[in-house]
Amino acid sequence: MRLFAHPFVLLYILPVLGALLIILWLGKRLARHYTNRLFGREAYTKLTRPLGQVSRLKNTCLAGAVCFVLLALAGPQWGIEITEAQGNFAQTVIAVDVSSSMRAQDLKPDRLANAKQMLQMLVSHLKENRIGIIAFTSQAFIQCPITTDTSALDYFITSLQPDMLPVPGTSLSAPVTLAAQMLARYPGQKALILLTDGEDHTPQELAAAQKAAQENGIRIIAVGIGTPQGALIPAQTDPNGQVTEYKKDKNGKTVVSKLDEASLTALAQATGGVYISYTSAAQVARQIEAAMAGLDKSTSSTGAHAVYQNRYVIPLVLALLCLTGYLLWPQRTSKKVQ
Repeated sequence: MRLFAHPFVLLYILPVLGALLIILWLGKRLARHYTNRLFGREAYTKLTRPLGQVSRLKNTCLAGAVCFVLLALAGPQWGIEITEAQGNFAQTVIAVDVSSSMRAQDLKPDRLANAKQMLQMLVSHLKENRIGIIAFTSQAFIQCPITTDTSALDYFITSLQPDMLPVPGTSLSAPVTLAAQMLARYPGQKALILLTDGEDHTPQELAAAQKAAQENGIRIIAVGIGTPQGALIPAQTDPNGQVTEYKKDKNGKTVVSKLDEASLTALAQATGGVYISYTSAAQVARQIEAAMAGLDKSTSSTGAHAVYQNRYVIPLVLALLCLTGYLLWPQRTSKKVQ
């Protein structure tokens, strides 16, 4: 516990008191000099002798006022109160395809590496968004609940890997349905950023997912990762990272993964969103930010915090009392000046 919020202010007490004493001493010296010149050698002593005690009390009050003001500025604090911080945030979920097709190298070094680089850049700019992360293949799983913690988001983005989930295939309806569940509690327009090559092994389920997104006010921003020409999917690599084998289907044919832009465009347009073809991390991040403009914000808690109660009022009141005493203390004398 810190007894003072700004303890460095206490360092000024002695210098300020020293400066005050010097000013009072110089003032007294000048007053003595000019009084004696005008009215005689002992005039100042005779005039101020009955006021000596009063002057000392008034100066003490002035010094006390200065000390208590500095103590108030130092922010004395004790006792703890729990406060809940709140803010206005737009709500966004990021869904990332982690199927084996994201190993394809039509984007160097591969599709998923490009997606992760872009997301790290994007998240660092979305300060007014609460963001959650979904990883999906044929099923979708929450990797990071909706949060404002950019460090946590960066960690989960970094940890995304192809085939990290125990289920193969790709389904676009799975992440859309899960995102709708995550965002249903929030009012207004929300966003789902969907990063995938667009290959969908369960297209018959997509209509229901689109309806769930529409009913929950979710705008889908689909980002196509890959090229229409496609690329082979690495299955094995040697210790130097060179591909030694490519993925084959059940018939033994080498699989070529191609970007399906038509499916992603239709999905995005059905929810009032946009389709973005991946070019570079910086450019796509800017396009996503522009597409997210106009999302509704809602007030939500960012967490409870324990804070010390500031007690500056106590020394401030004492400072006012001292200053009042200095200004209003009567300068009466008990004896007539001879």
